Amino acid sequence: MKRFILILALLLTGSMVLAVDDAALLKEKSCQQYINEIGTTILNANKIDKHIVFTYNKDEYKKTMNDPAITKRQIIFYNEYFKYIDNDDEMAAFLAHQISRAVKSFSGEWGGFVSSAQIKFAPKKYEIFADKRAVDYMVNAGYNPIGLITLLNKIYPQNVLDKLIFHNPPTRRMAIVYEYIYNNYPYYLANNPYINNINYQNFLLNSVENRAKLKEKIQTGSTKRIKYD
Repeated sequence: MKRFILILALLLTGSMVLAVDDAALLKEKSCQQYINEIGTTILNANKIDKHIVFTYNKDEYKKTMNDPAITKRQIIFYNEYFKYIDNDDEMAAFLAHQISRAVKSFSGEWGGFVSSAQIKFAPKKYEIFADKRAVDYMVNAGYNPIGLITLLNKIYPQNVLDKLIFHNPPTRRMAIVYEYIYNNYPYYLANNPYINNINYQNFLLNSVENRAKLKEKIQTGSTKRIKYD
């Protein structure tokens, strides 16, 4: 009797483990399909004829010197990123920015090796380039580019060394994206479903001075590039 109970317990435990494993596999497959769908929609809508792979990774992100987006043209979406994604626009924003970097790495001499090196050694310049192109990609694919602003507001901290080292402060990136949308796709600001979104409202709060600079530029008709903070 004891042996039967032990065997039964082992069978039930094994079934539970299989059920948990099955659920994990279904989740992983579902996440991969979601990323593939939005990523491929962006590629097709923008007629991007480069082979770019989208990969869902359930493991924790670990920073390395290797950047698969520009070395392998592989865009990796780690599971922990989902905590920043609230809708399709924000997922499209993340993928469109990475797609822009991957596409840039295809251009130029030596199979894109030179372009990839430029992205690595001039990250601030190409970060802004990728943000602007991401807006174009999103609009062409039917996504709202305001999602890039709300994503940037949530995902990137304001590092005190940003102005000196490798990245633009997120406040600068958001201001540049806002100006780019204003100049090229004003419809999305005039008809803005994000106006009451708490992350967009927070952007408006922390961009008062930067938006004042844009307003002055518009009123004076200046063509000079704004130095955003």
